[in-house]
Amino acid sequence: MTKRKRWYIVQTYSGYENSVKNDLKRRIESMGMSDLIFDVIVPEEIIIEKKADGSDKEKVKQLFPGYVFVEMIETDESWYVVRNTPRVTGFLGSSGGGTKPVPLEDGEMDSILYKIGIKVKPTFEHLIGKTVEIQNGPYAGQRGKVSFVDVDKEILKVDIEFFGRATPTEVDIDNVKEIL
Repeated sequence: MTKRKRWYIVQTYSGYENSVKNDLKRRIESMGMSDLIFDVIVPEEIIIEKKADGSDKEKVKQLFPGYVFVEMIETDESWYVVRNTPRVTGFLGSSGGGTKPVPLEDGEMDSILYKIGIKVKPTFEHLIGKTVEIQNGPYAGQRGKVSFVDVDKEILKVDIEFFGRATPTEVDIDNVKEIL
């Protein structure tokens, strides 16, 4: 079985997340690990704080203090490089004593990547006015025109014809195929 790249959460001393990120990136380069360790991120957001004089001040806030996210293919070598980086205390999901780390499930990292702007959430706006076919569920095989897209809920309103009338029906975005 070939291993694939997955996201792992690395525990660090709080306040040292960015230095761990920079140290780890240097170690990846110097040890030739770029084919096993792909990305290292410290999720941050910019918040606006009011100062005493009433002016606004931008401040960078860690979303997950004490944690660094690493995308890698887990092997003995990649695991060794990450856990032996200065100020790394371990992997989240590993009980220590040589036990291997547990990766995040597929898709768990998406909401974080969307929030910090690394990954853009698809809008599906291009489907409005297009004809789609429903793939599963009670309306499987039905075709209709998309009249509305709810990006947050990932739902489409599809006008399906019943008894000669267009009836708006909510369908999951993953449950349709565009008809060309």
